[in-house]
Amino acid sequence: MQKRGQEWLENLLNKMGLTTAVKVEVIEGWSGQETSWLMIDPSPLNESQIEQLVGTGGESLDAIQYLINAILNLGQDREEQGSFTVELNGYRHQRQQEVQKMAEVAAYTVRQTAIAYEMKALSSAERREVHQFLQSHEDLETESVGKEPHRCLIVRVRSQLTE
Repeated sequence: MQKRGQEWLENLLNKMGLTTAVKVEVIEGWSGQETSWLMIDPSPLNESQIEQLVGTGGESLDAIQYLINAILNLGQDREEQGSFTVELNGYRHQRQQEVQKMAEVAAYTVRQTAIAYEMKALSSAERREVHQFLQSHEDLETESVGKEPHRCLIVRVRSQLTE
């Protein structure tokens, strides 16, 4: 599955007129699930091309990541499905650190105030990361609410959620 992801992304980049390599690294995520990181080599790209591929707030990178996960997992049995993260120039790694810090602040705030905390401006992949990261916090629970593009994540003390 990792090779398919690498080939699919290199093919997409070539069709966009960007000749660059994609390296694959398998990394264990917060939930313990392995994720294939598809690392786009930035060296043959100019600054404008990198900015275009990342997009405003990572939107282009998110869209590419969504497409690769949707297309390569379509019609696959659950156990054969893979998870792909598309990385370019350290953007995804840096953003994951920011999202983790935001989740830690939310958890701390909820524990101190017992008031639900709303996390806005997260992509669906980032919301999933927060759900997975806070899953180990037995006193807290998370819930995504609303409709795209205004969907947000709520962090609450477990007893505050309606059953």
